[in-house]
Amino acid sequence: MYRVLSAALAAALLGGCATSATSARPADAPASRATPAYASTYVPIASAPVLITGATVLTGDGTRLDGADVLLQDGRIEAVGSGLAAPANAQRVDGTGKWVTPGIIDVHSHLGVYPSPGASAHSDGNEMTAPNTAQVWAEHSVWPQDPGFSAALAGGVTTLQILPGSANLVGGRGVTLKNIAALTVQDMKFPGAPYGLKMACGENPKRVYGQKGGPATRMGNVAGYRQALIDAADYRTKQAGDSPGKRDLKLETLAGAMDGDILVHIHCYRADEMVQMLDLAQEFDFRVTAFHHGVEAYKIADRLAADGVCGALWADWWGFKMEALDGIQENIAIVDRAPGGCAIVHSDSDEGIQRLNQEAAKVIASARRAGVEIAPEHAIRWLTENAAKSLGVLEHTGTLTPGKMGDVVLWSGNPFSVYALAEQVWIDGAHVYDRTDPARQPVSDFMLGQGAAATGGAR
Repeated sequence: MYRVLSAALAAALLGGCATSATSARPADAPASRATPAYASTYVPIASAPVLITGATVLTGDGTRLDGADVLLQDGRIEAVGSGLAAPANAQRVDGTGKWVTPGIIDVHSHLGVYPSPGASAHSDGNEMTAPNTAQVWAEHSVWPQDPGFSAALAGGVTTLQILPGSANLVGGRGVTLKNIAALTVQDMKFPGAPYGLKMACGENPKRVYGQKGGPATRMGNVAGYRQALIDAADYRTKQAGDSPGKRDLKLETLAGAMDGDILVHIHCYRADEMVQMLDLAQEFDFRVTAFHHGVEAYKIADRLAADGVCGALWADWWGFKMEALDGIQENIAIVDRAPGGCAIVHSDSDEGIQRLNQEAAKVIASARRAGVEIAPEHAIRWLTENAAKSLGVLEHTGTLTPGKMGDVVLWSGNPFSVYALAEQVWIDGAHVYDRTDPARQPVSDFMLGQGAAATGGAR
């Protein structure tokens, strides 16, 4: 008889992917000044050392090493180089003819808040009850058993930011997760990673609220941001005084963004609106971390670089609404080439997240047609180093730097080839995915239950 396993037992059988919800946060986790409510309970999976030998290694910071080794030990990157020695109990992996990169990071995902199956009962990403819903947190909608997480893992994704949708001027807090099988979202939360604040400009808020009392125009959008930030500034002043008054979750989040504790990520397409949002940030003394989607980012690449703002962009999506009509396929390459530019390839898609390496490859091809050659060791930064920077976790992941988390992908070949596959994945040094071993291809309890239902409980 087919027996449905508990999520914890299933995870243990599928390569030891369970985590403890009662363990303390690791002492070396990155510190966060944000509220400690709903703290991470993520604990790295215990793992033996790993030695990958003879591979082409893209370290994630612009360096390429041919015929190199990568050693993981105690869940961390121990060393990268040639002729590395490993303890006798190490897992040894022949990387000849294969490529190694840091784990892929998707800075814009809705997995878990818009999970599969895509039913209305699962639609938990947009709190469309007011233009400003800064009080909501995406993590309180995340369903850890979304099959999309394991599909993303098979594409080499080890870390991802889950964001609310873009219906609202201020949509609420996002959360950064480690892509491991878990029972609760707290078990997945990247320890100490700062929260992100999702904001949206342009067509979406005015379309959603134009018939609900506003805002109905772009000028209404901006007036809405300004009033919300005025209220937050006043709240912040009162909280610092002798009579702080009642706690307000909405204003608390906005004040955290103004203080720099919460990183601001803005859904914005047009160049003129991105500049307006930068002016808004100057008026209220906060910093924009990244513009997401930004199909016209190429027009203001120098301004973005000068302000230290990343562009989290698609390779070629455009034209599906008016504000997306002026996109070009060289967008990411232009943002990347500006002195100090920070370009990121993101998904915003439960399918696209499975092939972010191929999305980056499209950018390489588009740049080549424009006469610009981009080497693999540079392009990988769009998926690793720059992405980690925008999430505030670069000190701990995003490159194969000794001491950082052992988040590593072994590819069958050049990851920017359409034929390349993520063959093996390690998260904090734990072997969590192997394309040739079904025992290391995590399957959630939900999917196990569907199999049992389909067979009437028979094996």
